[in-house]
Formats: sequence, structure tokens, C-alpha cells
Amino acid sequence: MENCLREMVWKKDRQICEAYLACNGKHEHEAIVTFLKLTQPQTSQGLHIVHIAAEIAPVAKVGGLGDVVLGLSKALQRKGHLVEIVLPKYDCLQEDQITELKALDVAVESFFDGQLFKNKIWVGIVEGLPVYFIEPHHPSKFFWRGEFYGEHDDFKRFSFFSRAALELLYQAGKKPDIIHCHDWQTAFVAPLYWDIYAAKGFNSARICFTCHNFEYQGTAHFSELSSCGLDIHRLNRPDRMQDNSAPDRINPLKGAIVFSNIVTTVSPTYAQEVCTPEGGRGLHGTLRLHSKKFVGVLNGIDTDSWNPSTDIILPVQYSADDLQGKAENKRALRTQLELSSADAFQPLVCCITRLVPQKGVHLIRHAIYQTVELGGQFVLLGSSPVAHIQRDFEGIASHFKNHPHVRLLLKYDDALSHMIYAASDMFIIPSLFEPCGLTQMIAMRYGSVPIVRRTGGLNDSVFDVDDDTIPVQYRNGFTFLTPNEQELNNVMERAFKYYKKSPENWQKLVQKIMRLDFSWESSAQQYEELYEKTVTRARAAANV
Repeated sequence: MENCLREMVWKKDRQICEAYLACNGKHEHEAIVTFLKLTQPQTSQGLHIVHIAAEIAPVAKVGGLGDVVLGLSKALQRKGHLVEIVLPKYDCLQEDQITELKALDVAVESFFDGQLFKNKIWVGIVEGLPVYFIEPHHPSKFFWRGEFYGEHDDFKRFSFFSRAALELLYQAGKKPDIIHCHDWQTAFVAPLYWDIYAAKGFNSARICFTCHNFEYQGTAHFSELSSCGLDIHRLNRPDRMQDNSAPDRINPLKGAIVFSNIVTTVSPTYAQEVCTPEGGRGLHGTLRLHSKKFVGVLNGIDTDSWNPSTDIILPVQYSADDLQGKAENKRALRTQLELSSADAFQPLVCCITRLVPQKGVHLIRHAIYQTVELGGQFVLLGSSPVAHIQRDFEGIASHFKNHPHVRLLLKYDDALSHMIYAASDMFIIPSLFEPCGLTQMIAMRYGSVPIVRRTGGLNDSVFDVDDDTIPVQYRNGFTFLTPNEQELNNVMERAFKYYKKSPENWQKLVQKIMRLDFSWESSAQQYEELYEKTVTRARAAANV
């Protein structure tokens, strides 16, 4: 931003002077936003989009949600929209990843438990995006716990944040076109907006809600809802926020589905799966009722961050046109992990995941032993929040401690993940369900051929090399359907056979998957169209 503004000053661009006059006397955060608008491509159709979320990579990242908020926001910004993000001010933020972080000289008061609490507002830039951080002055120290989630009072913490985020937008006089919320932690925004803030005249926006995983719904006893000012008697009803399985519980996710103008999830196949009793986790009936506004949009990946030709973490950069560097990264990882390097052509199978039941941990365990039996090497990077699963894999790690062909690294390590993607020949993702999945896209970007179960976003992004019903140009990996050991054996045997039979064909497959486009551009365009349709409808209705 700074370089862009400097160039405009040098060129004596009149917009600089106009922007200065426009924001003279305004609060600091308004000035930052005004000048940020100047650095973005101007289009007559540009929308003002505010994301309210619990995560954004790289400053507050637990899983894929943080990557999605960052990647989608950057792609929308490139399209000429004004994009802002509102996040809690956690004490465990990676503040070194935030530039120009400043506390504003205004305190925003928000309602909770029958009284007003002050919130200190911070603003900073994360990868070119303006982000507001809300620090509540509440005796419970909601976001000073050293953790993002998993606290006993998460319902209270995030209902407080949702109300405070809307209060910030309202008191700042913002008039966004779209408020985009993510997962149950910010699902409260939709009912709060329509039940409380629209009546105050803050009604310019339409609400988009994205559920990244229907397994997590944030339900609580209905009495908890009153803390943020919502009317229990109005909302604890079967057609509003009452949980479909337990009438004494409130379901924030259901509330967002009912009250939002657009509801999305993170892949077309997952959108179909969650409309079934098996996949919907109790919300399939609600989703069917609101099916006209529900759509699956496949996530993308940040192709700037995940780019083997510019990735400075790798010992050697490489591309689809020059794969020599991939072989050198494989050699470097083997040396680093003290794996055997006797056979350079020996296939390296890798897995990077959270070890939770959703990810098919019994199949990951089986894949380790099957890889050794087939003559390959296996590397696992990941840990489990589930104690007995973590212990189980610690036992396997101990068993293979000095094995020449297996390493289990039971932790999260971002730099090592880059190395593993670059070194691996095959990447295994045997999930029981997978809303979207980003690892298969990153793996392909780095030339690692995916072996996946056909579910959710995996089904929308990986197509079997032996499937004659799929056009040849789209075939990019190995897939199986039934989540059992026999099916996994079969698909791994096919992959190993393909790898060993013709190194030349394998190399062509690697080059093909590296050239596939999994950037955010296509996904952002779909969101842009959804936003514009709902905004156009709202404007038309207002003019009737």
C-alpha cells in the first residue's frame, strides 16, 4: 500500500488530495480505509464486503478456515472490491504477521448480559487486507486464554464477539453491501443483524454465511442466547434457532441458515451430502427448507504462498517444466528425517493431517503398513487432540522409530509441511467425510499425486486416472469409495503399479497436476456473482 501511495504522490494524483480532505478529522481507522481504497483497482461495480470470522491466516489459524478467509478476501480485493475483516484480538495472535497494528482512540461499547462493555479496537494490515481486532474489556477475558477455541464458554465468547463486531460497523457508520460470516462462531451475526441492527437503520448489507464443517454447530441451552440481546421467546422455535434434535437447546448454525440471505458450504458434493440424514448432522431438514439460497462453492488455495517455483522454504525450487528440483527435495527430506536413500526411485507416500476420526485415522494407520509392504516409504505429519488417538500413533511412531522407510512426526510444523509436499510422490487422504480439503490441491500444486476417498471436496477435485467416464485432461489421481482396508489396499496397489510401470507416464501425470488451476479466482468469481445477485435484488426491492 505504502509504495502505491508514494507513486501516486510522485505523479501528483489528485485522488490523494481528495482523500486527505475527505478523511481530515475522521478517526484513524476510517483514514486507513479511505487510503486503502485508492490502492485497489477501481470498478463501478465494486462492493464493500466485510468478513466477520474467528480465524485468518497467518495471524490466527487453526485449520482451513483461516486459509479460506485470507484467500477469498485477497481474491475479492484483486477484483476491485473493498474488503475488510473483523476478528477477535486473541492474546495468541501471530502479531509479527500484522503490519501497522495500532489501537484506535475510540472504545466501542457493546451490549452483553444486560449491560454495556467497552471494547478496545485495533486495526492492522494482514497481507494487504485491513483487519479490525476487537479486544473486549470484560471480566471473563474472553480472548485472553492462550487458545482460539475449546473453552467451556465458547458460546458466550463468540456471541459476545458477534454483537461487538456488528456494533463496531454500526458505530463507525459503515454501510457494507455484504457481511460474510463463517462457521458457528459468527453465526449469531445473522439473527442479531436482522432482529436488532436493521431496526436501528443499519440495514445496507445482505448476510452471506459459510459453514466450513457441519460437524461443529455450537449448540447450548436456550437460556444462553439472551446474553447477547436476542429474544429467546422469539427465536427458540422449530422454524428459527431451536435445535432440531433437542428442543431445550439453541443451534447458532441453524439460526444462520434461517436468517442469512446466502448460505454456502465449501464444495458442491459436500452441499449434497449435508442435505441427507447421514451428512447433515441433524440440519438436513433445515437445509432442504432453505435450499434455494444454499450452494456449494469449492474452495481454492493461495497460489502465491503455495508455489514450488518461488517457495523459499524448499532447498530447491522447481516447476512443471523442470522437475529436477522435486527429486532433490525428496533427497533432502530423506536425509533430514534419516530415511534410507538407497533407492532414489522408491515411492514416498505422505500424509499431513489432524488425526481426528473424520480423517479416517484407521485407514491412515493401515496405509503406513501397506506402504511398507508395497516397497515404499511413508511420512506422516500431524497430531491429535483426541488423547487415545494420539497415544495410538505415538505407539506406531515408537515401533517405527529406527525404521529406514517410515517416520511419524506427531506435531504441526508449517515449514516441514512445505518440504513434505515437495518431496512426496503420492499424498494420501482417506477421509470419512471432507467438506472441501485443501491438502489435495496443495499436493497437486507440488507434484504429489493424490490418493483420496470420493467424498465432499475430494470428489470435486480428484478424478481417477483409470476412470473412462472422465475426460483424460481431468484425470489427476487415484480414488476409492468404501472406507475399508481392502478398498485402500486396491487403490494403493494401483497407484504403485502406475508409478513403477512407466516413469515417463508418471512424470507426465505429475506435470499435468502441477498445471491445474486451484487458485481462488474461480471461487471468488462465484462468490462475487452470489453477492451481486442478492445486492441487486435488495436494491430493486428498496426502489419498489
